[in-house]
Amino acid sequence: MTDLLFQINPGIIIILFGVLCALTPIGTIRKALLLAAPIIAGVMIFQIYDRQEVLAGIIDIGPVTLTTLRIDSLSMIWGYVFCLAGVLNAIYGFHEKCKITDSSALIYMGSAIAGVFAGDLLTLFIFWEMAAISSVFLIWKGGEGSFKAGVRYLAIHVLSGVLLLAGAVIYGLSKGGDFSFGYIGLDAPGAWLILLAMGIKVGFPFMHNWMQDAYPKASITGTVILAAFTTKLALYALARGFPGTEILIYIGAVMTCFPVFFAVIENDLRRVLAYSLNNQLGFMVCGIGIGSELAMNGVAAQVVAHVIFKGLLFMSIGAVMYRVGTAKASELGGLFRSMPFSTLFCLVGAMSISAFPLFFGFVTKSMIISAAIEAAHGSGIMWVVVGMLLFASAGVMEHSGIKVPYFTFFSHDGGHRVKEAPWNMLVAMGLSAFICIFFALPVIGYPLLYSMLPYAVDYKPYTGDHVVYQLQLLFAAMVAFALLKRLGVYPDERRAEILDFDWTYRKLGRKTAMWINAMWARLSEHTGNVRDAMIGGVGRKMSQMFSPAGAFSAAAPSGIASILTGIMLIAVLMLIFLNG
Repeated sequence: MTDLLFQINPGIIIILFGVLCALTPIGTIRKALLLAAPIIAGVMIFQIYDRQEVLAGIIDIGPVTLTTLRIDSLSMIWGYVFCLAGVLNAIYGFHEKCKITDSSALIYMGSAIAGVFAGDLLTLFIFWEMAAISSVFLIWKGGEGSFKAGVRYLAIHVLSGVLLLAGAVIYGLSKGGDFSFGYIGLDAPGAWLILLAMGIKVGFPFMHNWMQDAYPKASITGTVILAAFTTKLALYALARGFPGTEILIYIGAVMTCFPVFFAVIENDLRRVLAYSLNNQLGFMVCGIGIGSELAMNGVAAQVVAHVIFKGLLFMSIGAVMYRVGTAKASELGGLFRSMPFSTLFCLVGAMSISAFPLFFGFVTKSMIISAAIEAAHGSGIMWVVVGMLLFASAGVMEHSGIKVPYFTFFSHDGGHRVKEAPWNMLVAMGLSAFICIFFALPVIGYPLLYSMLPYAVDYKPYTGDHVVYQLQLLFAAMVAFALLKRLGVYPDERRAEILDFDWTYRKLGRKTAMWINAMWARLSEHTGNVRDAMIGGVGRKMSQMFSPAGAFSAAAPSGIASILTGIMLIAVLMLIFLNG
């Protein structure tokens, strides 16, 4: 029985817990299931993985072979961090009394874990779509505008799934029916469709707006959960299928830079964090494009760090929103007096994402930048990429490291006198903050993280040059922010709707569709009138010619009846003639 259990993808166990959660009316039992499921899955991963690739759960369906369980050094670390995020999210949402949220969260998390451990593209597709469908309920449980945002989110993710399936079928058939999910590369048939499907989920430029649209509309707990899984599943798929693909270097570099400008002017702090999420994903996409062992180790380490510190930032803003009722920077400020622990935890998350020494991001992001510098030797264009990554590092310090905590807890006093966050939120934030500090510590912290990375690590983050250079970069960003505020040229925080590429379909596309619909209605009315006039005119002419009072009837002794009889007689005579 035990051997059979370890043939099952751990994600499927979590999905079954989610179904059970939906059938459980008692809230306490649901919370126990929510907490137990990722712990059990984590134990299963630990028991199955022995530092060698494990292939199991093989199912033959006609000529197609599905490998539902594949654990190796790459997928293992994603599985562990997803389980850890599941535990933290369960604690954070303990105050929730919504069966849909609890059940959807488990099915969504289980689908992401099952997708990471999928050994073939068809199994990946199944859980790819299941993650999209289950996660949309977390958006629909949000507030105003959540339903429309959820519909747009679902549409774009179903499109991603369709592209993935189409690419997988083309790719698998070209391999003689072998759908195994390994390195694909851009030269393989169907590869561009697969890359595009993954690019939608990871937020390639012009495909990213579903994050800024949907995440801020989700429920408070839902936003924290959403930030952990979808994009990281897509990152894993890119790391598995397209390592060393050069175009990803440049796509990732662009992803790191453009969100900085939008985050500076955005008022909704959850949208700021969504842009910051896109910025951080760019570093990892760039690392996958570089494809060296150092870069891939940096990507895996940054995934772990990003899940924790980005979740912590969303948790802290969610706690504020839970107490104050808004996440608008223009309406917040001065909350450090009422919510001191939330303030402290937010600052830990801000320093971690900014890569301060002794905080999580310092020991992970630098691996990607170092790999980029190594790749830049002998390549002029790569030095441009390095410059973009450094600019983006300073930018993330500005919008996530300074703007989010400053306008939330400090800045002008918004006059809010509220209670501290609920105990469960504080516990979840406290654990996340502890992880952010622990894994950045020398001797015991980051060496433990590095020991779990896909390749052997020979990298020392705490060198004099690295520490000094990083502090210079961070303090330069802080001085720039202070100077801009002092001179009064920093963008004001005010209520406004900021559109970027989604303007093409949410504004221009909608108005274009409305114009086409109006023109079509007018054209239909006009063509209808013309049609009626033509048919009516022809009818009147026929009546004038052939009716008993018509012209033909006036010349014929017996009117129309005689004419019709004559025509029939001619036809019969012709038939007789032809057959004679």
